[in-house]
Order: sequence, then structure tokens, then C-alpha cells
Amino acid sequence: MRVRSDAALSGRIRGFMGKRGVGQVVSVSAALALMFLTFALVNRNFVSRRNVTELLRQVSPILIIGVGQSFVLITAGIDLSIGSVVGMSSMISATLMTRAGMNPFPATLITMLCCLAVGFINGTLVSRAKLPPFIATLGTMIIARGVAQWVNNNRNTDGIASQGFRNLFYYGKFLGYFAPLWIALILFAAFNFILSRTRTGRHIYAIGSNYEAAKFSGVNVAASETTVYVVSSFMACVVGLILTAMSGMGAMDAGNGYELNAVAASVIGGVSTMGGQGLLFGTVIGSCIWGVLNNGLQFAGAPQALKNIVIGVVVIISVLIDRVARGSILDVRRLFGIGRKKPPTQAEGVSSTSV
Repeated sequence: MRVRSDAALSGRIRGFMGKRGVGQVVSVSAALALMFLTFALVNRNFVSRRNVTELLRQVSPILIIGVGQSFVLITAGIDLSIGSVVGMSSMISATLMTRAGMNPFPATLITMLCCLAVGFINGTLVSRAKLPPFIATLGTMIIARGVAQWVNNNRNTDGIASQGFRNLFYYGKFLGYFAPLWIALILFAAFNFILSRTRTGRHIYAIGSNYEAAKFSGVNVAASETTVYVVSSFMACVVGLILTAMSGMGAMDAGNGYELNAVAASVIGGVSTMGGQGLLFGTVIGSCIWGVLNNGLQFAGAPQALKNIVIGVVVIISVLIDRVARGSILDVRRLFGIGRKKPPTQAEGVSSTSV
């Protein structure tokens, strides 16, 4: 009986580990624990409540925007516009509240509609006009940043008077933690349910796994692809509101580089750039790794240049691991040209023929 129960437990563990993306999540979770322990040993202040609270506050916007980028990556696309949508969200909301004297609620609603329009345009260009995602979102990235500069005559806004808005999106606390962490957790829970438990989520994975097969099996490919870009823009809009509440003003350069941070968080967490694979929980771990590396290297006194180099190396290694796991690179010797046989020279060919 004991042997049978042990075999059943072993089978359940193997089945769990064999699920899509679980292996990568376990691996990066172990890496995160190792990084955290290493930085804690280097500097005890790293594990202080004050620093952990600050670390979670820094990670929250990256987690939110990383979830949006993960939706797009799972369909084998990419959204380069999200950083600019963050800036656009910041400037539109702050301009409406300062220059137009608008109440924060309608200002936030109008901002949300504008940002969702960018996502809809991205999705339409990719799914119906068949533009490559890189090109389509590169164009809207430039347009959205231009809108952010245009709405307030190419300057940052004045300070926001509404303390309620600032508390809702940033300074409000619950159980000792600031609002961005709770916003991030709520959005993660909602969109993780959509991706893992609904038909929409299954269609998103199907498109990334095999586009043609998904189309011929009855999946509404255009609607699903448009949905992921709308989700991505929605997440970027929320991050823009958080940054606006944090600074108390609209900033034209808000969100600069966030598209790269979002890709880094997703890829480090095991979301495949080739589509069809990845878990949003992995994006949570990837965001935490990004935050721990930044924060821990800062405690170690490392310059910003070194932090960028380390994070870039981690991203490249993560993509290589994904390609090896997917069978795109099976032979390391072949990858680096080791042991490759040279074609026979003409003289060698003649000699062998004559023999």
C-alpha cells in the first residue's frame, strides 16, 4: 500500500512538473531564492522591512506591465509601445486634472479610453493588416510618445491637487504596504484567471503554439490577438497612473525603457519569445528577480552600468534556455561550430577518386 501511494505521489509530481511552463517557474524561483540569500549575506540591511517594502513598491509597476507584455509574447508577438503608453497615460490624466480642472474619476476614465485605443490600433494592425508586431508597435510607440508631449504643449504638468487620487494609486497603505503592490496583486489574480481558466486564455496559447492550426480549429484569431494588445495597453495605462500619483504631476518621459523592463521580466520568468508557452506566475518571479538584482547591486555599491550589463546577460541566458528547451538549439557543438567537418578540397577529391 505504501509503495502504491508513493508511486501515486511521484506521478502527481511528475504530472505537475510536466505542465506548460512549470519547470521554468521552479527554476527561476530557485534562482530568486539564491539571489536573495546572496545579497542578504553581503548586506544585512537588504532584508530589513524598510528595504523589502521599498523593493516591493519598485517591483509592482514592472510586474503590472510585465503581465501585459506576457499576454502579447504568448501569442508570439511583442509590444514596444507600452513604455510610451505609460507616458501618455501620465500626461493625459495629469493635464485633465490640472489644466481642465477635471475630477480624478472622469479624468482617469478618459485616460483609460485613450490608452485602450492604442491597444486596439496595435491589435488591428497586427491581426487584420498583418503588419509585423515589431513594426506596428514601433510606430504606435512613437505616436504615443508624441501625444504625451503634445497634450500639455511639450512640457510637464503642474502639481496635482487631488490627494485622493494620489492615495488611491500610490500612497495609500494596507497592512503596511503601499497601494501599487495591492493593485499589482489584484491585476495579476484577475488576468492569471483569464489566461489559465478561460477559453480566451486557451485561444491565446493556441495562437502562439501554432497560428495556422488555431485558425483552422475555429479560433477567432483576430479577436484574440487584438485582445492581448488591449490588455497590454490597459496595464501600461495603470502604470502611468501609478507614476503620476507617485510624482504628483504628469511627466512626458514617464515609462521610458519600460517596454524593455517588461520583456525582461517576462522572459526571465519563462515566457517564451517564440509564443505558446509561459505562466504569469513566472512573470511575477521574473519581476522580482529584476527588482532584487537592481536593489541588491545598489546595496553592493555597483554602478548603474554594471546593473544594466547583469540584467542584459540574465535576459540573454533566459532566452537561450528557452530555445534549448524548445529544441531550437539541440547541439551546443553545432551552435559554436566545434567539430564541424571541412569539405574536401579539390585535390583531395581527385586523389580519392583516382584511388
